[in-house]
Amino acid sequence: MSDSVILALTPGEPAGIGPELCLAIALEKRTAGLVVIADMDLMASRAEMVGLAVTLVPWQAGMAAETAAGRISVLPVEGLVSDQAGILDRHNSAYVLKTLEVATRGCLEGTFDGMVTAPVHKGVINEAGIPFSGHTEFLQDMCQVERVVMMLATESLRVALVTTHLPLKEVAAAITPERLTQVVRILHHDLRRFFGLDHPRILVAGLNPHAGEGGHLGREEIDVIEPTLDALRRESIQLIGPLPADTLFTPHWLDSADAVLAMYHDQGLPVLKYQGFGRAVNITLGLPIVRTSVDHGTALDLAGTGKADVGSLHVAIQVATQMAASKQGAQT
Repeated sequence: MSDSVILALTPGEPAGIGPELCLAIALEKRTAGLVVIADMDLMASRAEMVGLAVTLVPWQAGMAAETAAGRISVLPVEGLVSDQAGILDRHNSAYVLKTLEVATRGCLEGTFDGMVTAPVHKGVINEAGIPFSGHTEFLQDMCQVERVVMMLATESLRVALVTTHLPLKEVAAAITPERLTQVVRILHHDLRRFFGLDHPRILVAGLNPHAGEGGHLGREEIDVIEPTLDALRRESIQLIGPLPADTLFTPHWLDSADAVLAMYHDQGLPVLKYQGFGRAVNITLGLPIVRTSVDHGTALDLAGTGKADVGSLHVAIQVATQMAASKQGAQT
């Protein structure tokens, strides 16, 4: 069914490697149609800069999306102020967010079957006076859902997060029975919906060292995590834990697991990125739309050099295509 899938592709920060990654993808024949949501002149100038012979085809809703090698559909978006590779300009922030809005709205309206995002630069957007903590939270607001779940995945490991972009000192207070319940239900539901896992087995990390050491190193496991997991098990959700995070990521546990649920960003993601950086994909669960992203940042130092690795974008597109096809199948 992938030949009927059309994905929106946002290049992210104009000064970063996103635009040239989109162009590099265009050099290959694709199984799904891709539509880049971007300023046409930016894409043309970056193609010339890095020496990529790509034909940019203006696109509008109702048209077929290009899949041929050397051609890419582009839905033009205005508002770009500057397009210097490697040099941030906060005046581009409104344009960057507009590309995300266009892609998201297109997914909600059914114009696109999903969206794939290249990295944005959170800092420069905030410097422009626009509060922005990341794609995940932005999409949550646009799609008007109460809770979303960030999950990164490689071929052999999936790691979802209870909390995402929070200062470490705020994490413990954010892990409430309500949040943990919502996250587990979303994770369980979407593992079944998008990944064909009828009875997913989820490993849950504790918050504290040694999962609290029976309360001697913190009581969050005893007071919040364990009672919540017990209640969720009564819904026939397979949950193992809370387990000490320092031994959870070992073959003894991972070989029989479908996903890991970490309590905070830097508890789970360093392990996953060490295992598969550049070959991993960031997936937002809990949305009414399909969204995947690359596992890396804007790489300003590589922008305009043509040396950026397209591997993670490859995986993000493949996973989004599979998820969109699964969603289409469930609706037929």
